[in-house]
Amino acid sequence: MALFSQLVLPNGQAIPNRIAKAAMEENMADGDHAPSADLLNLYRAWAQGGTGLIITGNVMVDGRAMTGPAGVVLENDRFLDRFREWADVARSDGGKVWMQINHPGRQMPAGMGQETLAPSAIALDLGAQSKQFPMPRAMSEAEIAEVAQRFVTTAVLAERAGFDGVEIHAAHGYLLSQFLSPLSNQRTDQWGGSLENRARLLVDIARGIRAAVAPGFAVAVKLNSADFQRGGFSPEDARAVVAKLAPLGVDLVELSGGSYEAPAMMGSSRDERTLAREAYFLDFARDIAEVAPMPLMVTGGIRRRAVAQQVVDSGVAMAGIATALAIEPDLPRKWQQGKDDAPALKPITWKNKPVASIAHMAAVRYQLVRLSTRRRTAPKVSPIWALVLSQLHTKRSTRDYRQWIATRA
Repeated sequence: MALFSQLVLPNGQAIPNRIAKAAMEENMADGDHAPSADLLNLYRAWAQGGTGLIITGNVMVDGRAMTGPAGVVLENDRFLDRFREWADVARSDGGKVWMQINHPGRQMPAGMGQETLAPSAIALDLGAQSKQFPMPRAMSEAEIAEVAQRFVTTAVLAERAGFDGVEIHAAHGYLLSQFLSPLSNQRTDQWGGSLENRARLLVDIARGIRAAVAPGFAVAVKLNSADFQRGGFSPEDARAVVAKLAPLGVDLVELSGGSYEAPAMMGSSRDERTLAREAYFLDFARDIAEVAPMPLMVTGGIRRRAVAQQVVDSGVAMAGIATALAIEPDLPRKWQQGKDDAPALKPITWKNKPVASIAHMAAVRYQLVRLSTRRRTAPKVSPIWALVLSQLHTKRSTRDYRQWIATRA
């Protein structure tokens, strides 16, 4: 299948090509935690770059539960006009745009001052960095029901704002991923124990969203192919969950992997000299494709046209690209013109994987900030310098967030 051929989803939505801008955490909300002018500039660059599908960074379903400060929140229609502008900009060159919707669960920084909820009262294990995340409280039945409804509400609002679909984030150790993993979910009620119980919340949310939106509005799920932790969510679990999603009208499943505790999605320890190592979740996808009637998308490390083509040649419908598009937002356009650009950041070889992962995200964000202010990217930025700037931004944004949440209360 050609990389620049059209993909028609089960619900009839047509995506112009097989390249997707995968979600990255921009943290560029305005003072109301709605899309800012800088965020719109960033998405305009991606729209003009020839990407067939743009998946937004995290949009939070609850302003009290954030993956980080300065994140976008969509709980009601108060600032829906700004979301409409975001959708219009993101698809201004003919591509589709989906909103990724998420809840962090226990992966919410302690500095934000909010109570942390999770399936079970089990803290993150990040070694010396563990203190940055508080011990969570196990969710009640009522709180689980409220979260499920919040996902549905945000999806309906995204449709009203003009987005073409939503992606339910059930990967990378966030709340729905926490429910799926037997390491973080040790409940003994209907939400824990068997995989059927651990997957119940994701299944309920997917079913609820599909029933609440129009047939032509896409409903996708981002799922870990594995947690890469002993005793955690396994590739066999992933196959079973995809099979459970199949009859629910899910239009696409994006496969990634890892969490804050095991940041496999960053690929920091991967050898990128070979094609197989670059698309490092592709083998899992091939296995899951055997039970997946809906199209699959693989995200993780792709930065070369040959690798993206290998992905679609293998039968996976879409190649999800993040870091490379943070460096060169017009990468799809260049590939279509026959160029072989393969953008990459300065390698990070630190032994502490959680810290290396944070530095990688900081270096990516450094590129996003430059794009949002219409400057050229700087992929050779020092990871240490990017990390310092990111921490300063986080400190300021955390102070602003705490003022915002206090005003809301």
